[in-house]
Amino acid sequence: MLEWGAQIFSAAVVLFLVMDPLGNVPLFLTLLKDYEPRRRRRIILRETLIALFVLLIFLFFGEDLLHFLNLQQESVSIAGGIVLFIIGLRMIFPSRHGVMGNSHSGTEPLIVPLAIPLIAGPSALATLILMVHSDPGRFLHWLGALLMAWGATAMILLAAPFFYRILRDRGLAAVERLMGMLLIMISVQMLLNGIRGFLPSA
Repeated sequence: MLEWGAQIFSAAVVLFLVMDPLGNVPLFLTLLKDYEPRRRRRIILRETLIALFVLLIFLFFGEDLLHFLNLQQESVSIAGGIVLFIIGLRMIFPSRHGVMGNSHSGTEPLIVPLAIPLIAGPSALATLILMVHSDPGRFLHWLGALLMAWGATAMILLAAPFFYRILRDRGLAAVERLMGMLLIMISVQMLLNGIRGFLPSA
């Protein structure tokens, strides 16, 4: 029993690190800085729940879904890399409409990029698929690990407004450009990993 608990905790730590909530806090703050605190919390809660729904889908049906669509796991990495690359460019070279486009349209981030790919990103989805594929008999363990990792991630992201009160606009501007550079590097690595994984099978 203790061994199972240790294995679940170990898997949860891996998923938590892959989701990288601490690294995502600055980007969440940047994207939601124009919203009042109550609405900001609702958006974060909604996006984390959407991310959990997507992660559960891939936990239950990820491998079957990729086979059904005739997609390789590398395509997930490449697609996520392209999205993050575009977001990173907009953060480094911001326009008057902001990272998400026209900020006067009354719209707010929905699914992309907060839920996907920042929480339920290519690495997290691929990790879930690989976990289930490696040992299908421990499915409940993987489910428990996912719920633990998601819970910790949600708590950290819901505390993001606290960091906004400390950083304010000037601090966010500096963090925004730094995160843009990091996102571009991460996106390029995702693309390279996807291409590297695809080439041997091509």
